[in-house]
Amino acid sequence: MGIYVNPGNSAFQRINNSEYVDKTKLIDLMNARIGTNNNLVCISRPRRFGKSFAAQTLSAYYDCSCDSHALFDDKKIAKCASYTEHLNQYNVICFDVTSFISVARRTQHPLSDVPNMITEALQKELVETHSHLRPDMSLTECILRCVEETKDEPERKFVFIIDEWDAVIREAKDEPATQKQYLDLLREWFKNIAFTPKVVAAAYMTGILPIKKDGSQSAISDFEEFTMVNPRDFGGYVGFTEDEVRELCKKKNVDFVLMKQWYDGYSFKGAGSVYNPNSVMKAAEYGDFDSYWTETSAAEGLMEYISHDYNGLTKTIAELIAGIDVKVSVTGFANDLTTFRGKDDVLTLMIHLGYLAYDSLNKTVRIPNEEIKLEFQKAVKEVKHTATLERLRASEQLFLDTIEGNEEAVAEQIEKIHMEETSPIHYNKEDSLRSVIKLAYYTYCDNYVQWEELPAGAGYADVAYLPKYDSGYPILVIELKWNKDAETAIQQIKNRHYPDSFKGLGREIILVGITYDKDAPAGNRKHICKIEKVEME
Repeated sequence: MGIYVNPGNSAFQRINNSEYVDKTKLIDLMNARIGTNNNLVCISRPRRFGKSFAAQTLSAYYDCSCDSHALFDDKKIAKCASYTEHLNQYNVICFDVTSFISVARRTQHPLSDVPNMITEALQKELVETHSHLRPDMSLTECILRCVEETKDEPERKFVFIIDEWDAVIREAKDEPATQKQYLDLLREWFKNIAFTPKVVAAAYMTGILPIKKDGSQSAISDFEEFTMVNPRDFGGYVGFTEDEVRELCKKKNVDFVLMKQWYDGYSFKGAGSVYNPNSVMKAAEYGDFDSYWTETSAAEGLMEYISHDYNGLTKTIAELIAGIDVKVSVTGFANDLTTFRGKDDVLTLMIHLGYLAYDSLNKTVRIPNEEIKLEFQKAVKEVKHTATLERLRASEQLFLDTIEGNEEAVAEQIEKIHMEETSPIHYNKEDSLRSVIKLAYYTYCDNYVQWEELPAGAGYADVAYLPKYDSGYPILVIELKWNKDAETAIQQIKNRHYPDSFKGLGREIILVGITYDKDAPAGNRKHICKIEKVEME
């Protein structure tokens, strides 16, 4: 057993010895591709979404240098017809590209050395473990000889498992020569008629960004891609499914409803709801719902992207934080960290980084869950963009004015948002009325949870803000409507018995009624506000 060549099954053994959610049916998807023209797979998904776990699972299953029956016989893959046919039947080359980048940086070598470091490490291991190989042989020759060595025995082709394949592309984004050298190495393995069909049983690569569309990454153009925009059959392996999370919560005696609120939000055809696996496991382990989101490089930092000065991006970020779904076109993104032609490209990148969830049916994005909302809320406060800061201050002031009962100031700000952010043809629609409230109060995340389970109807929309358990703020119930006076709006909130819904929370309730004349000329639709405090027993 080696480090990179046939590394054995000890890595998966450690995973299995911990709290483990069985995702081994991923193996069956790969087994179906062996011996076909679709045997090259590239998976892109965000950090901490189980890419390395998947790689170690596949490596342990395919590796011919060990016996993995004891690890997999009780797993879901064991019930699949392909299980025994491929178990421990292949040579495996498995490595994480970021580990070579770390060594290069620690030893003060340039990134351009990474491709040679990979080649030398693999070639050295092969020579050390195969007596008929010589140090003067190239890596590809060594691999070919290994396959030929077993020609009188069951064929031992290679399964390539490359974790973080795009790390060199991301980290050397301003070094085209380094990128080319790295891609040439991949081309030698996966787009080489004298090598690929003879040697490669299958390849499974993981990364964060999809393959570039401009032809510069033609070395891996034969790979079939599965991304956060369209994971297809691999959707259930992006993270944990709802059934898996429900079972884990039951086992660990953890509140499933809170787990869903904090870490759900991604959804894929055929898979349904998908949860951030790292955060779910941490929350289950510690019994604490918090943000476990981590950025491991500046290239993944949220603030860098929401600071871009593209037309409309500031408003879009505010809408997303407010809980509003936003239309996006994902087709133009160049799949890199440098080529942005507009806000849609920025939003598409944030889908791939996991900051946004994509609805492929409606072509919209949204912030998926409470964990990511906190990340947005932190990032937006650090942005130096003037328009963002002005919008932030206005929303925070609106909360203060609402709580202090400053009716004139509340009416003025709601009117401003309504006029500036809503198109004339949608000005009086219920969805627009609700969006105005949400956009105006978009900084709610610090102290409140936005509750949208209140109805909207002809000419009105209601939104409630429930204070977080550790804040001393009152409950806010806000109604925006047209063609009624503000007192009537307050009375209608009472008539719908909203205050009764919040009994037992032990908080003061502030009712906010805002109204305007929908038939007044555009620009003259003056908004009137009435605020009333309700003491709950």
